[in-house]
Amino acid sequence: MAKQNRIHRSELAVPGSNMRMIEKATTAGADAVFIDLEDAVAPDDKDQARKNAIQAINELDWSKTTISVRINGLDTHYCYRDIVDVMEQAGDKIDCILVPKVGVPSELEFVAMLMSQIEMANGYEKVSLSALIETALGMANVEDIAQTCPDRLESLHFGVADYAASTQARTTNMGGANPAYSLLTHPDETGKREQHWGNQWHFAMSRMVVACRAYGLRPIDGPFGDIEDKEGYMSVARSDSALGFEGKWAIHPSQIEMANEVFSPAAEEVEHARAILKAMEQAAAEGKGAVSLNGKMIDAASIRQAEVLVGKAEQIAANA
Repeated sequence: MAKQNRIHRSELAVPGSNMRMIEKATTAGADAVFIDLEDAVAPDDKDQARKNAIQAINELDWSKTTISVRINGLDTHYCYRDIVDVMEQAGDKIDCILVPKVGVPSELEFVAMLMSQIEMANGYEKVSLSALIETALGMANVEDIAQTCPDRLESLHFGVADYAASTQARTTNMGGANPAYSLLTHPDETGKREQHWGNQWHFAMSRMVVACRAYGLRPIDGPFGDIEDKEGYMSVARSDSALGFEGKWAIHPSQIEMANEVFSPAAEEVEHARAILKAMEQAAAEGKGAVSLNGKMIDAASIRQAEVLVGKAEQIAANA
C-alpha cells in the first residue's frame, strides 16, 4: 500500500508524553496528526512516550485523520527502539513514520529497511515515510532525498527552527518574519526611505517545494511558534500556499482551522476551474482546437491547473 495521495492541509503535533492531548487529537479536525517522540519529549520521558504512542494508535479511533509518529533522530540511541517497538506493536494501524533531521538518503533507507523486515515478519502492509528537512545537509541533498524510497516516501516537511540553528541564521521567532532580513529603498525627494521586509527562508522553502513536485511528494511547512499571533500564522500560511506548499503544521489546536482554510481551494477558484474544464469539453465536442472562456484564450497549462484544483476540491469534499 504506502505512498497515498492524502489530504494534508493541517498536521497537528502532539507530545507523546501527554496522553490527554493525544486523545483530544483524534477529533481536533486536523487532516494529519503526528505523535512526537522527539523534540517535545524530555529524555527521562522517552520510554513512556513511546508506550503512550503505541497504546494510542492501537486503542483510539484515528479514522478521521492520518496518524503518524515522529521518531527520534538517527543520531540518538532512542531511534532504533522507536522504529522497532512502534512498527512491531502498531504497524498494522499506523499510517506513517516521520523521520527528523534527514541529511542524506541512506538515513531514510535505514529506517525503511527496518520497517520492511518488521512488515514481512508480521504480515503488515507497507507503512509510509515522511522526512523532515531541517539541516543544512538535508537541504543540500534535498533532491536526492526526495527520490529515496519512492514506494514509501510521501512528503517532505520544512523544519524552520532546527534549520535556522543548522545554518546559524539569526532569528527572532519560530517561523515568523524577521525585521533584520530587510532592505531600504532609495531616499525619496525628502530623504525618506522605506523598509521592505523579506522572507529569509524563501530560497530553502522554494527549493524543497521544487524537489517535492519533481518527484511526486507533498511539501508541508513546519511550525509557527507564536500561538497568539493568528494574523502572523495566516500570513505565513498564505505565503506557503502561494509558493506551492500543500499544508502546514499546527502546534496548537487553534491553528488547525486556519491551516484548513488557507490550504483549501476557495469556492470562486473552484467554480472558475470547473468553467475552464467545461469550456474545454465543449470545444472538444465541437472539434475546435482552441479553447476560450469569457473572451480569453485558455492554454494547456491553465487546463492542467484547473484539473488539479478541481481534483483537490473533490478530495477534500470526499473526506469531509
